[in-house]
Amino acid sequence: MRIAVFGAGAIGGHIAFRLARGGAEVSVVARGRYLEAIRERGITVRARDVTDTVRVTASDDPRDLGAQDAVITTAKAHSLPEIGRTIGPLLGPDTPVAFVVNGIPWWYFHRHGGEHDGRRIERLDPGGVLWDGVGVARAIGGVVYSACTVLDPGVIHVENPTNRVIFGEPDGTISSRAEAIAAALRAGGMGGEVVPDMRVAVWEKLAGNMGNGPLAILAGRRMKDYMAQPAIHAAAIRAMEECHAVARAWGCEVKADPAKRAAANAGSSHKPSILQDMEFGKPMEVDAQLVVPLELARLAGVETPTLDLTIALAVERARAAGLYSG
Repeated sequence: MRIAVFGAGAIGGHIAFRLARGGAEVSVVARGRYLEAIRERGITVRARDVTDTVRVTASDDPRDLGAQDAVITTAKAHSLPEIGRTIGPLLGPDTPVAFVVNGIPWWYFHRHGGEHDGRRIERLDPGGVLWDGVGVARAIGGVVYSACTVLDPGVIHVENPTNRVIFGEPDGTISSRAEAIAAALRAGGMGGEVVPDMRVAVWEKLAGNMGNGPLAILAGRRMKDYMAQPAIHAAAIRAMEECHAVARAWGCEVKADPAKRAAANAGSSHKPSILQDMEFGKPMEVDAQLVVPLELARLAGVETPTLDLTIALAVERARAAGLYSG
C-alpha cells in the first residue's frame, strides 16, 4: 500500500515509522532540517516496544511522490489550508486523506445531520481550500494518542507504553478505506482502530487538550509538575467536565472520567504539544484546540466558566509570544 505522510514532526514521524515497519510503501513530505535528516539518516524512533531506524522516501514537493493509495496528514490545523493548496499531486481519483489532528476538525459538520449539516468553519478552512479544493468526500477523521517529542530532526522519543490512532468516517460508516489505513498501522506495531462515532473520539481527545493545554501554557512546565498543585489539579477536572458538557450538547457522550484522567496526567512527565510549540517558537494550534470549541459552546448555549478564563489567559500568552494572531 502506497501511503504518504504529510508532515514529519513528532507524530508524523512516528506514524511514518510504524507504517514502514509494517511493510507499507511510505513517503514523507517534509521541509528544511527535517527533510535533510530523513534523507540522510532515515527516521529513528525510541519507544518502549522498539528502538529502530527506517528509511522512507522524502521530498518537499508532492510532485516527486505521485498519486498514493492513501494520505495521512499530521500537520497542525493551522497548516492544513496551505497543505490543501499543494497536496494535489498525491491524490488519485479515489485517494482518501486521513486528517490526524488535535481539536475540532475542519470537516466536523460534513454529514453531521440536523440543522448544522454542512456548516463550514471558516476559521479552520478559510475560503474552503480544504472542503472544496481537496474535497470533503476524501476526508477521514483521525485522533492520535501518542506522547511524542522530537529529540532531533528525524529522531523521536515516544513516552507512552501503548500508542494508537483512531480513524472514522464523517458519516459514521466503517469503510474499507479507513480499515486499510488502520491495518497498515497495526502491522507496524501501533494501534489502529476504526470507529463509527468519530466525533465522540474527537471530543474525548479534546477534553484532555482543553483541560491541560491552557494550564500547560500558563505554567510552562510538565504535567506532573503543575498538576501537583491542588488548585490547578481541580481546575483541570472542571475544564474537562465543561468540555464534556459541550460535547453532550452536540450529541456526543464522552465516557472518560475527568478525575481519573487528571490523576493519570499528574504522573506524566510529558509536555502537551501546544506548550512544546510555544517553547520552540512555532505557531500554536490555538484555534482548533481552544477557540473553536468555545465558539461551539456558545452556539450550543453551554456555560464554560473555567475554560473561558484559562483559554482567555492562554490566548493572551500565545499572542504575547508572537505565536498566535487570531
